[in-house]
Amino acid sequence: MKAAVVQLASGLDRVANRRGATEAVRTAAGAGAGLVVLPEATMCGFGNSRTDLAELAEPLDGPFVVALGAVAEETGTTVVAGTFEPVAGERRVFNTVVVVSPAGLVGHYRKVHLYDALGWCESDRVHPGEPGTANAPVVAVEDLRLGVITCYDLRFPESARAAVDAGATVLAVPAAWVAGEHKLSHWTTLIGARAIENTAYVLAAAQPRPTYTGHSRIVDPFGVVLASLGDDEGGARPEAICAELDAGRLEAARAALPVLRHRRFSVASPDRTADT
Repeated sequence: MKAAVVQLASGLDRVANRRGATEAVRTAAGAGAGLVVLPEATMCGFGNSRTDLAELAEPLDGPFVVALGAVAEETGTTVVAGTFEPVAGERRVFNTVVVVSPAGLVGHYRKVHLYDALGWCESDRVHPGEPGTANAPVVAVEDLRLGVITCYDLRFPESARAAVDAGATVLAVPAAWVAGEHKLSHWTTLIGARAIENTAYVLAAAQPRPTYTGHSRIVDPFGVVLASLGDDEGGARPEAICAELDAGRLEAARAALPVLRHRRFSVASPDRTADT
């Protein structure tokens, strides 16, 4: 299966963002991709700390997901993209990644780990998703199985391992990885680490500079970088990379490096409600 990762910048104009996302999917499908991963917050950008995301959020049957469903059906692709979803009874939103196929919405993941670090406080405007199997979609895409984590989740190896425990052989990582000192090194190192320790493909789609790092990439289960992008300063036009994902390559990696069978610790979600 050929997969594509799209690097694009989103602003606060949801109509323009929808148009850019659907055109990017068409372009990737035209290059032969059956799976297309777009960044975190593709539906609408984060704006600044005063931007009211609750005013911009859309339900899972809203215009953004409907548009993705239409382009997925048109192109025969499975599409992964970031959106903001309303939370009943409060002004915060869920930072949600949707998985849409020609059959419609087939999965969604609400970001668990919020970026309250290095001067940012995502939790001011975003409600965390709950860890656990109910918030860990794994979707069959041809002969592979797709799991999802989002941006800051990449720093928590348990998140990726939980998806792999649920059957994922491919990890999609939509991100708006904030630029800054050491951040690019962290981003590329952690993408490779998650692929190697889980013997899984990792498809990491980032928003570009100047606010974010760019450098989207596709990494195979041995940690080999199959395709990568630079920082795409300004992100005026979406960029895409494609690579073949091979179930045989994944099986070979897991046979040669049976780390999933050899491990002696398990990952368990905390038995409590997060203090939010």
